[in-house]
Order: sequence, then structure tokens, then C-alpha cells
Amino acid sequence: MSDSCIFCKIVRGEIPSKTVHEDDDFFVFHDIRPIAPVHFLVIPKRHVESLAHFEASDSDLIGRMLLLGARLAPAQGLSGGFRTMINTGKGGGQEVFHVHAHIFGGGDALPKT
Repeated sequence: MSDSCIFCKIVRGEIPSKTVHEDDDFFVFHDIRPIAPVHFLVIPKRHVESLAHFEASDSDLIGRMLLLGARLAPAQGLSGGFRTMINTGKGGGQEVFHVHAHIFGGGDALPKT
């Protein structure tokens, strides 16, 4: 973990969060600036800066991260479907440089793509 990373501080309990799930490898919590009625983040506890920083040996971790988001979505009110988004790098809209998957949906506010 990184001493200065806000998500690492959340994992360590130094910053409060509305926790959805925690296990040995992942921490899941509600986004503090939701863009949809339901919006939570899935992060690995291990600090990885972005999706671009994963190695081939990390494929299991990223796969389990996405599967966890899909498994948790129905219990968070997203049984009808949801979106998954991973911003990568400053140019990709990433604001916190600890890889995280946004899982969001609900309501009619989401644009069709």
C-alpha cells in the first residue's frame, strides 16, 4: 500500500467510507461523488496505479475484481443491469491513481451508448 494514496488510506481505515464488501484482496465502497443512483468502487487492496500498470501475471486479480463487482451489483439494487468503467491515466479521466472499477446504474440518468 501507498502511504499517500487516498484509497490505501480508506483500506487501512484512516478515512471513513460506506463499505459494501471487504475480503483479503479487495475493498468495495460507495463513491463519494456518485454519477448514478447506485455507484460503488471495487479496488484491489494492493496498490496498483492504473490498469496500464498491471502485468500479465495480474490477470487473475483484474478478472476477480470485475467478477466481484458483477456479483455485488444485484445486492446494491442493480439486478436489471449496470455499467462498469475503469478510467486509466490522467488522459482517461483517472483522478485517484489506484486502479478501481466503477460499478454504477439505476434510474434513467445514464446516457445510451
